[in-house]
Amino acid sequence: MSLILALESSCDDTCAAVLDDRDGGLRANVISSQGVHDRFGGVVPEIASRQHLELVNLVVAQALQDAGATLADIELIAATRGPGLVGALLVGFATAKALAAARELPFAAVDHIQGHVAANFIANAFEPPFVCLIASGGHTLLTVVREHEGFEVLGRTLDDAAGEAFDKGARMLGLGYPGGAALERLAAGGDPRSHAFPQGGARPGLGVGGQSFARSLDFSFAGLKTALLYRVRELSEAQLRERAADLAAAYQDAIVQRLLERAERALEETGLDRLAVGGGVAANGELRRRLGALGATVHVPERVLCTDNAAMIASAARFAPHLPYPEYLALDVYATGERPS
Repeated sequence: MSLILALESSCDDTCAAVLDDRDGGLRANVISSQGVHDRFGGVVPEIASRQHLELVNLVVAQALQDAGATLADIELIAATRGPGLVGALLVGFATAKALAAARELPFAAVDHIQGHVAANFIANAFEPPFVCLIASGGHTLLTVVREHEGFEVLGRTLDDAAGEAFDKGARMLGLGYPGGAALERLAAGGDPRSHAFPQGGARPGLGVGGQSFARSLDFSFAGLKTALLYRVRELSEAQLRERAADLAAAYQDAIVQRLLERAERALEETGLDRLAVGGGVAANGELRRRLGALGATVHVPERVLCTDNAAMIASAARFAPHLPYPEYLALDVYATGERPS
């Protein structure tokens, strides 16, 4: 057995997983959600970092126990390098490097977005080439994946991420944080045709890096979020309570429609007929239900592999560069933007 131990700590979930490098089979996947940020309406970076410090060794021990393994059985250690909250990333990344250095094991530094793509590779479930839609609280982008390692960005959000739009919409409707799942539950009792939200679009024909497409593959959710805000402001508290389910259903429908529309365009532009989805928004039931209407072969990981987890980092590590000891000791994390060398 050739086992990979991976850590993920880019936001507020402290995660560890063990995966078999030979077949991509998952042996353990531990996710400890901090659950202390609700009162603040969002993740507080300092609190997240401290919580990671308290939890990281516990989740590693639990993952090894669940896998029926010890550190002596691990042959590669991996961790998320970025993007994410710097303090949170440092906890998982430094812990993983220390574990690797203690036994002079090779180490894989994994990009968080690559992890969401690689969630589709677990147990060799879906193989390139394919278009991949990544939609989460911090990221929304369309990529084309031609190999197991790396991807080409076709389009990305010009403002808010889809998951951020869900969370902020939920807050406007008085649902608290995190709001995506709560908004979905509320929307289940509403009429998506009750409110006509504007169909926001990005600049026609302009793609990432100046790529020329017949129609833009970029996203925009800021206008949609503003439209909901104006609708809410027009209503009294009693009217909002009465219409909240309809507003939630129409708002969710608008977000899902934009994701599906751009994904369909990407399939047309690339000539591919295979679509994978990743990121926390991929756990949304309405999106999962409507993906089947695209007329493509679609793969969506199980919900626990869509939200932040270390299994996806271990999966990406199978195909990432394996740095020998001590080359990785000087590596640092990154918050946003381009990956450093």
